[in-house]
Amino acid sequence: MSTYDRIAGLPVRIDDYALEVRALELGPQMRRLTTVIRLRGDGEEGVGEDVCYDPVEHETQAAAGPVLPLAGSCTLDELSGLLDGIDLFHADPPSLDASRDYRRWAYESAALDLALRQAGRNLAEVLGLTPRPVRFVVSTRLGDPPTAERVRRLLARRPGLRFKLDPDDDWSPELVEELASLGVVDVVDMKGQYGDELPFAVATDPATYRRVAEAFPDALIEDPRLTPPLREALRGHEDRVTWDAPIHSVEDILARDWPPRTVNMKPSRFGPLRRLFDAYDHLRINGIAAYSGGQTELGPGRGQVQYLASLFHPDAPNDIAPGGYNDPSEPEGLPGSPLPVAAAPVGFRWGE
Repeated sequence: MSTYDRIAGLPVRIDDYALEVRALELGPQMRRLTTVIRLRGDGEEGVGEDVCYDPVEHETQAAAGPVLPLAGSCTLDELSGLLDGIDLFHADPPSLDASRDYRRWAYESAALDLALRQAGRNLAEVLGLTPRPVRFVVSTRLGDPPTAERVRRLLARRPGLRFKLDPDDDWSPELVEELASLGVVDVVDMKGQYGDELPFAVATDPATYRRVAEAFPDALIEDPRLTPPLREALRGHEDRVTWDAPIHSVEDILARDWPPRTVNMKPSRFGPLRRLFDAYDHLRINGIAAYSGGQTELGPGRGQVQYLASLFHPDAPNDIAPGGYNDPSEPEGLPGSPLPVAAAPVGFRWGE
């Protein structure tokens, strides 16, 4: 039986739903919005989180209100089929195609939570898997100009932390050497698969690629740009290349120029539950390793990603640190890695 088949037939009843917009100020000109989806039925509530990056998409959804025709009783698979025929953006196309998957994941993860709660069961039980403590890395940029200060500051508070860093061409050889000497970098994210829409600089110089690949010989190299000069710069390091932004399905995994030994399984990138669980089955069958990443979730979505990591790849360099690590104020009492098992007795929730 496939992983998806274990949940597809779960019955779910939806009476109504509500939307809750959340916000976090990440910087002077960076405001993160997400929307918690609350599906309600038979006295239970299921939650999911819409992680679209354009604030207007959250504001438009909130202004429209809970107008989608979701009420009724069906199975999870039937609900997914219903969502195939519904425009979740109210005929106002999203700014990024990926937003369609992000919003679809929000509604389907909320439906999964609701179905499990109505059944009085939790996800681990239904899948026949045992959750384990979750190892995580902290993802951070290094400022302008880039320095190792934040990495050193967090290490002073939590000496066992590991990191995922985003190199760019402003990283000097001295900075690379300093970071390498700390021995705490598990992933270098080249952010070369996003096109030109990122609001910050990314590495494009073959010298930077070569320097980073050689300085961090055990780190995964995520989403490199594969122009001929950059391919050449990564010669000999191909087995460490992993993919994130292009991965939305099994077909996307198969389409990579360099067949991956490891991929970043961000659940919200997959949209429908079937696509996510089919991809997990593909990885297991083909011996491909996985880790996961978050999307600066501000609500239950981060815990749901941590839950999936606890079931499928708990010991990987998961970029799913608790949300407090995203807060520029760096609040006290941030937990260390690994996170203890916190699967709720019922539903698809973690840490409640």
